Amino acid sequence: MQLGNFSVSLAVKDIQASKAFYQKLGFTVFGGDESQNWLILKNGEVIIGLFQGMFEKNTFTFNPGWDSNAQTLGAYTDIRDLQKQMKAEGLELAVEADENSSGPASVMLFDPDGNPILIDQHV
Repeated sequence: MQLGNFSVSLAVKDIQASKAFYQKLGFTVFGGDESQNWLILKNGEVIIGLFQGMFEKNTFTFNPGWDSNAQTLGAYTDIRDLQKQMKAEGLELAVEADENSSGPASVMLFDPDGNPILIDQHV
């Protein structure tokens, strides 16, 4: 099952302090909107998201259809097909995509330790 580009979405208390901290580690702002309390940072191929007030916990995030530069891939597994595969594996989904839709959609599930996993397709 190919889930797409991976990043960690961090639930931060102060986006400006977190941005400054990660910039000292060599991360640069890659996307997002600080005025809306979210930023995407990159260091080489490593991607992290900083989200103030949007997530309760740090979240593993996958983006079907994107490469590590947020460019649309020519071929990828659509989130609705991934959802069908997950259900066939017996996984319980907390949030499901509308199987009759197309384009952007999200699925969320939790691992056995309660860690959130967001599969967020933007294309």
